[in-house]
Amino acid sequence: MTRWQANGVILFVALIWGTTFVVQQTSMDSIGPFYFTGVRFLLGTVAVLPFALREVSRLHLAGYRFSTRDKLGLLATGIAMFLASILQQIGIMDTSVTNAAFLTAFYVPTVPILALLVFRIVPHWAVWPGGVLCVIGTYMLSGGDLSGLGSGDFWVIGSAFFWASQVVLVGIMAQRTRAPLSVAAVQFFVTGVLGMVMGAFTEDFSLQSIYGAGFEILYAGIMSAGVAFTLQCVAQNYTEAADAAIIMSAEAVFAAIAGAIFLGERLLPMEYAGCGLILVAIISVQLMPLLRRRRRSVTV
Repeated sequence: MTRWQANGVILFVALIWGTTFVVQQTSMDSIGPFYFTGVRFLLGTVAVLPFALREVSRLHLAGYRFSTRDKLGLLATGIAMFLASILQQIGIMDTSVTNAAFLTAFYVPTVPILALLVFRIVPHWAVWPGGVLCVIGTYMLSGGDLSGLGSGDFWVIGSAFFWASQVVLVGIMAQRTRAPLSVAAVQFFVTGVLGMVMGAFTEDFSLQSIYGAGFEILYAGIMSAGVAFTLQCVAQNYTEAADAAIIMSAEAVFAAIAGAIFLGERLLPMEYAGCGLILVAIISVQLMPLLRRRRRSVTV
């Protein structure tokens, strides 16, 4: 696979994840957020499981076994993903697809801040102006009045913190276990089980509701969780990290386009400008540290 082909695959992944915001919203006409999340990620588990089992088999042949600490870390990663997913899913019921996508992207500047607070890892200076741009962008996204943000927007902002936690934990566990696909399978499974359990206590279950949201569940489970994640893991081995960082930032843009096409969503000029500021912040926070490392490698 060439670098350009890999970048094309990553762009396709961003397209899948961006359009998934649409099916997350439309599915709520037929099924509750907990059952949707549960069934979605159990399907994602099935999609990733064959690759994860092959990965574990290779590790076993090399003499590696998951320790108790590894298993607890995988469980924590799954819980973080469940909290992020369900808060986002509840929030998207009461906000637009565009708002949900750009507010979810708050996890990008939140990740290095969380790493600083928890692991004392000093982030790149771009995090701080990036965070300011995100706040300004959110203000503009509200139409210049924070009261313009609905309850759904705040649920989604809350989910961004747990997405950041999940990203940090995935990085740690993938490095510890040397098994990124297994980490994905476990977190999908934990999220799916927790969604089904919580749904059993809070929502009415029926096969009719599953059938009614069948397309949305299949798309979000198989395409978004299973196919897209696997493609990302493969493609990023053949391209530059800086390329991937910029291209993946297009996820929110694809979500806004999909919301306009399929749901007829429209924003005011100030709100579009707010989306633009958030996008600039996302790209800056991801790209600046990579460019700095590249310059250092060239000088050395």
